[in-house]
Amino acid sequence: MKVNKLVLSLLAAGLSAGILSGAQAADADRIKALEDQLQVLQQAIAELKNSTPTKKEVADLTDQVTLQGKESVVLGDMPNSFRMPGSETSVRVYGYAEANLIKDFKGTAPSDMFTNLPEQQLNKSTPTEGKTAMTAQTSRFGFETSTPTALGPIHTQIEGDFYAYVNQKDSLGTTDNNRNRLRVRHAYGEYAGWLVGQTWSTFMDLDDGPETADFNGPIGMPSSRPVQIRYTYNTPTGASFKVALENPSDGANRPNLVLAASKSFDWGGVNARLISHEQRSGLLSTTGTGFAVGGSYKITGDLTLMGQYTSVDGDNDNALMYGANYPATNTAGDALLLDKSRGYVLGLTNVFSPQLRATVAYGSVESQYGASEDYALVSGGNKRLTQWHLNFFYTPIKNVDLGAELIGGTRTTFGGDTGDMSRINLLARYGFN
Repeated sequence: MKVNKLVLSLLAAGLSAGILSGAQAADADRIKALEDQLQVLQQAIAELKNSTPTKKEVADLTDQVTLQGKESVVLGDMPNSFRMPGSETSVRVYGYAEANLIKDFKGTAPSDMFTNLPEQQLNKSTPTEGKTAMTAQTSRFGFETSTPTALGPIHTQIEGDFYAYVNQKDSLGTTDNNRNRLRVRHAYGEYAGWLVGQTWSTFMDLDDGPETADFNGPIGMPSSRPVQIRYTYNTPTGASFKVALENPSDGANRPNLVLAASKSFDWGGVNARLISHEQRSGLLSTTGTGFAVGGSYKITGDLTLMGQYTSVDGDNDNALMYGANYPATNTAGDALLLDKSRGYVLGLTNVFSPQLRATVAYGSVESQYGASEDYALVSGGNKRLTQWHLNFFYTPIKNVDLGAELIGGTRTTFGGDTGDMSRINLLARYGFN
């Protein structure tokens, strides 16, 4: 008797998907399971040929084929990943579309849509107030892969967003540091403890940075993504040790050397980091050092206190600590001086429910130089920066975050001038995978 064409089409599609996926996985047990499923479906086809299938039989067989197709094709070794055709590589695609609405009540920082306290307009300059801005440039996308080997998986990640600086000049010749181009955030490979490529600096403490709606985050902690070579050794007790050579500041003759150690506990975690770096300007160069400690403590199951302290000799792009002053040539012109900055960040996060969480954060950076010392006189930098954040995030449905954050801060220069800022940042984020 003639078999329903729809049923046969679904069978063919499901069997093809399963067989291809089995070949990709190259796993004997998985192939054996697929062969068993194939025999069952072949038997079902034979039975259908000798009878008139009911609607329920067609629906049941359709469900079996659909389920097999999903299990065989979609699933990879990583959560929410799928198999690459013709290989054992699993791929996860992810990202989010994000929009921010920012309203300045007092002061507007130049050259950045988000907070930029080190360059905050000074009160004596009659800063612009009341500015409103909207942007979706911090939206991002990326993918990561995992390929099994005898010594463990090879992991890669590539991620980008649209917040790269592009220096443009208007009709009056004024430079506008506009961020509106694609840039690389992460691009690295990791295998057997080794990491090569661009990602977060080993000098950073990713675990103890408070969540903020503001893209630049709290003042007073390291934040950079240099190209690096890193080796990580994890002990059976849960401690982790890292050593890395990272891309240095422009003009340096040697890479930055970073050492880090961390350990997690049921109640939180602690870490410590050291760095040695070279700074160069023309023919002048000098070596700086820095150290940092961080940790978190779970006060309750929903309430977490986190903090970190950083002491570093300043660098020329705020990579070693957000808010540190740049190097400056001394009065005599024969030596390069580095700022001696001390910064800390404290954060308190409470998760009220799976849909609602809130964070309060405070950050500070202060130079150890006095206003009359040579570095202060020649640098024209900042003596002290302070900034606070208060935010709420609401997740009405999976993969959707709505955030609202109040931000305030003060900049004080070596000369005693101040610049104040206050703003609200509203955020909508729609993630995938």
